[in-house]
Amino acid sequence: MDLAGFQAVCDEGLRRIRVTPGYLDDREALFLMLAAAGAPVDGAIVEIGSFKGRSTVGLAYVAQHYGLGRVVAVDPHTSPSATDPDLGAQKSSYDDFQENLRRAGVADAVDCRRAFSHEVARDWSQPIRLLWIDGDHMYPAVKQDLTLFGPHLAPGGILVMHDVLRSWGGPQRVFLEDVLASDDFGPAGFCRSIGWAQYRPGDGGGLRFRARRAYLGWAARHVRPPKELEEPTTRVSRWRQWFWWSISPHRLVTPARWTALVALG
Repeated sequence: MDLAGFQAVCDEGLRRIRVTPGYLDDREALFLMLAAAGAPVDGAIVEIGSFKGRSTVGLAYVAQHYGLGRVVAVDPHTSPSATDPDLGAQKSSYDDFQENLRRAGVADAVDCRRAFSHEVARDWSQPIRLLWIDGDHMYPAVKQDLTLFGPHLAPGGILVMHDVLRSWGGPQRVFLEDVLASDDFGPAGFCRSIGWAQYRPGDGGGLRFRARRAYLGWAARHVRPPKELEEPTTRVSRWRQWFWWSISPHRLVTPARWTALVALG
């Protein structure tokens, strides 16, 4: 994918994202759009967990602009889990989700699957260029999402997971144990709370990839979700968490740097 002029695309996508409710910050949104546009293989863009469409809007805008097909957005739009956003008096986020897509001008670029991810996975057969996991954050659910959809990643495809740093224990554990510790993945990194890795089953066990993943895992293991800290929050514990967070590389990469990182061959 030629990413010349990508900054202008991102700026417009970000403008639409900012008026959509959700929990993705600007840097995470920019990274997600870059990963979707810059995955070096063909295949579907799959989102697990849509809520009211904040990340969906960004993914769909990029897919629409570059002709990448419709984003498959998987979410039952209910609140079955303790990790789901509070809907207040609402019973579902679905109506808001649809309205937000229409307002952003991307409704036609989204294939909405109003179902649980394991239900969609039963009949899934397409290769995936980008898999964005941001659904139920409990460990069994995150593990299941990766187990069911991960095998469909096209070699060279990109896995992106939300809230793997300083947020929830489930995504963090799965990313550490099943992604960073696996030779099925090559280049990897963080962007804010996002963890990402490129599916490289052919050469992911190479020394440079393995060493990089090991470093990321070593640093990230010390960045504990606030609810799981085993000691009372003190100035020392806050400093300790900040230190480990700071040495877990999570800055935004440029399009040129991204292209070099995930180039195949």
